[in-house]
Amino acid sequence: MYLTAEIKKSFFKKHGQSEKNTGSPEGQIAMYTHRINHLTEHLAKNKKDVNTQKALINLVGKRKKLLDYLKNNQLERYRSIIKTLEIRK
Repeated sequence: MYLTAEIKKSFFKKHGQSEKNTGSPEGQIAMYTHRINHLTEHLAKNKKDVNTQKALINLVGKRKKLLDYLKNNQLERYRSIIKTLEIRK
């Protein structure tokens, strides 16, 4: 599978405070971004895969909620995660 436990730990270690802090918004946003990129590549090849398209829309919504939370509460952390992940916002 494309998202193993080691990959998840690396996201939380790099973008969150530690690899055990899986609740950090930055780590979750990084993981969602990785999954969104993976599903986008899949949909480029399989245009009629409606279930994947629905899952992609749900992930984008979850990431947007986390980004809005960071934007409203910790603006500097929001700006840094947008810059490091190169998310258009």
